Amino acid sequence: MATVVVSSYRTIKFIEGGGHFWVYMQYVQALRQSGCEVYWFERFDSRDAGPQMFRAEILLRRLKRFGLDGKVILCSDAGTKHARSREYHYFGTTPSAARAAFERADLLLNFHYALDPELLASFRRTALVDIDPGLLQEWMSNGEIPVAPHDVYFTTGDTVGTTAARFPDCGLDWVHIRPAVFLDLWPYTYDPSCEAFTTVTNWWGGWVTETVHGRDVPYENNKRVAYLALAELPHLTSQPLELAACMAPDDTEDQLTMERHGWRLRPALELTRTPEMYRSYIQGSRGELTCVKASCIKQQNGWISDRSLCYLATGKPVVMQDTGPSSYLPFGEGIFRFTTPAEAAEALAIVNADYERHCLAARSVAETYFDARKISERILDVALT
Repeated sequence: MATVVVSSYRTIKFIEGGGHFWVYMQYVQALRQSGCEVYWFERFDSRDAGPQMFRAEILLRRLKRFGLDGKVILCSDAGTKHARSREYHYFGTTPSAARAAFERADLLLNFHYALDPELLASFRRTALVDIDPGLLQEWMSNGEIPVAPHDVYFTTGDTVGTTAARFPDCGLDWVHIRPAVFLDLWPYTYDPSCEAFTTVTNWWGGWVTETVHGRDVPYENNKRVAYLALAELPHLTSQPLELAACMAPDDTEDQLTMERHGWRLRPALELTRTPEMYRSYIQGSRGELTCVKASCIKQQNGWISDRSLCYLATGKPVVMQDTGPSSYLPFGEGIFRFTTPAEAAEALAIVNADYERHCLAARSVAETYFDARKISERILDVALT
């Protein structure tokens, strides 16, 4: 039985993000089902944990519900750095127990791109998992994120390292895997009375740059731009559309614009603040209508959201903005893509014309292409060989 340490990223800082938690839990549960001993590891900034470390306490209780009691290692920088080593504070375990787990581990499965080299050196084998295809390679190439060497580099982007990519490969041999959903915890829940196509989204994001005629040109890389460009969609369809969005208090003008066009806007942090609430929200949806960040379109990274996989597994058809060529996805049955509001409206009409068929097809897509058990077995085969 292999021992695997899964290194998550910012689940303490974003403890209200039930969907963010699921990104890593899909892999954790699949590895456990495959017979692995699995530890959840998170390197965090103590300032993100709140007074008396209350966010870390919430995470520990949350992970206990998912069967990881005694298998959690949380550590923060102690604020001192020596010539050869850093000192860390450990929470939820002892330094000696953490070191013993690191030394015993067969693999570190790392989602924290900038994890300290000192911590990486504690493991016999390390594998980086790229869940931001295109962006990660850009961050690495321009030095924005210092990624220490790993033994294996996995990516969930279908075009990473191929001739179709519009971004560098950083001279690395990227191993393609698909994003994962743990099907046992996302059962098929057919309910034709569900009314709205929904999604869960952040409204704001950062800026990134693209090179145009030899010049670096910045552009907004957030969902706000994408949804405002799709604002008129409700005028083209009778299908109710709802966004569970993380918006700032001063986003009143954007909210009024979307609602004036017929969108329903609801507060994501109230609806999906725990993993269970996030799952319930998706189970109560008719399907997903989702936009992507501008970088996915500009880079043509072949990306699909981990959130969309949860909709698919639950049997909720997905209508997603086009992110470039896919070597495997069967668009047109349970999953659709669009580039214009008219194409999105047409996809919604096709789904509703034969709703149960597309619900079954959505589940089939999840089972065929995104089964976390199969993906975790591929990870182990590659990383431990």
